Amino acid sequence: MQPRERILEKTFILFHKQGYNATGINQIIEESKVAKASFYQHFKSKEDLCVAFLEQRHSFWFNELLKFTSNAEDSNSKVLASFEFLVYMNEKENFRGCSFLNILSEIPSDNVKILNVIQSHKSNLRNFFRDILKDELISDHVYLLFESCIIESQMFKSNELIEQSKKIIQTLILK
Repeated sequence: MQPRERILEKTFILFHKQGYNATGINQIIEESKVAKASFYQHFKSKEDLCVAFLEQRHSFWFNELLKFTSNAEDSNSKVLASFEFLVYMNEKENFRGCSFLNILSEIPSDNVKILNVIQSHKSNLRNFFRDILKDELISDHVYLLFESCIIESQMFKSNELIEQSKKIIQTLILK
């Protein structure tokens, strides 16, 4: 594995386990087994590393979501499958929640560089539901339920409200 990939792989683990602020560049360098010069050849700063991490996370997360929902027969099934995807991710990642929101809570409000990546990810997710449902009001409602499920399941380490949201969605989109 090339140094850049090792750095990003270790960053994924450390940001997931410790958070953004508690993870230092020196720890990433040491655990990635790269030279400091090699790190700075690929990433000018921790902020640039975070942007690269979030871009990689975005690609991974959306590819998984699209794979998970690809066999759904219709738009209603696709929306419900997206909530099943949350259950799957919670089980896979031990209720860690959303990497984007976790980092958002740790960065200063004026960090536009990282904020733009987070906003782009959330806009893409909102558009994912709009493309499926073709109704802006209902799709925004579903998007907000989806986002709140991520937070609630992380906080309570439970998929209960995801299951409740699927019932709510069925009343919204099957009217």
